[in-house]
Amino acid sequence: MADVEPVAVGQVVVVKGSLGSDGTTGTADSVTYDDVVEGPVSAIDTVADTLRVMEQLVRIDADTSFDDTINPASLDGLVVGDIVEISGFFLADGSIGATRIETKTPGSEFEVTGIVSNVNAMTFQINDLLVDFSAAMIDNFPGGTPEDGQRVEAKGDAFGASGELLATRVEFKGNDLADVGDHVEIEGFITRFASATDFDVAGILVITDGNTLFENGSSTDLALNRKVEVEGEINAAGALLAENVELKLSGFIRIESLVEDVQANQITLLGITVNVDASTRIEDKSDVDMRPFSLADIVVGDFVVLRGFEDASGIVATRLEREDFDGEVTLRGFVDAVTDPDFTILGVTVQTVQAAGGTVFQDVDNNEITPAVFFDQAQGRLVEAVGTLSNGIIIATEVDIEN
Repeated sequence: MADVEPVAVGQVVVVKGSLGSDGTTGTADSVTYDDVVEGPVSAIDTVADTLRVMEQLVRIDADTSFDDTINPASLDGLVVGDIVEISGFFLADGSIGATRIETKTPGSEFEVTGIVSNVNAMTFQINDLLVDFSAAMIDNFPGGTPEDGQRVEAKGDAFGASGELLATRVEFKGNDLADVGDHVEIEGFITRFASATDFDVAGILVITDGNTLFENGSSTDLALNRKVEVEGEINAAGALLAENVELKLSGFIRIESLVEDVQANQITLLGITVNVDASTRIEDKSDVDMRPFSLADIVVGDFVVLRGFEDASGIVATRLEREDFDGEVTLRGFVDAVTDPDFTILGVTVQTVQAAGGTVFQDVDNNEITPAVFFDQAQGRLVEAVGTLSNGIIIATEVDIEN
């Protein structure tokens, strides 16, 4: 039986096993999960969509899932002092792109993973966090003690007078991803970029050659902090020789509405058909809270929140969540036509009401603007409309121009 830990949507896991003959399915021998930081929130910035946990900068975006214990499911559901567990990917500057955030009960052990700097006999740093390891158990270090540039995990249950973590254990994490000849798939941000043939993904060395295939772009689109999924084999030098590099596209499209149709790999909302594939993160956040949960469990009339992007195949969902309906629908995308007082997004008509007490219009800084200013700027801009649905038309209560 496979060694499988309980996991949740948005958690970054390591799956080890064997591929089937079709090369797309396989059998897992183990599924392991480890957070990147767990500890108290010291700062929240809802404008920049960031928070600080254990002096680590955590970035929130459309791919961040919030546990059901966080209400509302955003930074507004957290306060300074909350104990949180963060799963995610490292960016080039050492910050964390969060994929899932959960709250933990007080008394939980504090943990942080990252790159060591400023080592001396008793302390080192992980980004801005000072770690006192003078009384810690030192585990698995090649040279016996931590060294600058190594990836480590530090654990403790208390802080010192200067805010330093009093570590009880420090473990060398290194690159234990796979052995030479193993077939590997890894997703993350490019954390080091020397060239399109030599870069790191989440700290793992990746090399490409003339046989590497690129999806959703080309080698010229690679850069620091670009999110990619790489598939290939570990070569004799310990590098991942990429057979395929998929550039992950931003999920700027947002649809919140009732399901009108469901097929094997598609779902229709507001008359918009969206493709659902193996990369789509699907979760039930309704009161039903079904787990496990998949597209097959969604039925016509369910209310879902969908995020995705548009490519040559159409709209592709990156996240799909079933939620409880509150009477409002939301549509975010690029405006493709404007006829004051209406406009369309992805072919859906949004009707505004410009009488007193009608639609609220806002600019990119959330400042209220006049209808005339909005319609002068709206064509081709990314806009989010919130309102009620009537005969396939959104009667907007609020429309916002977004970056």
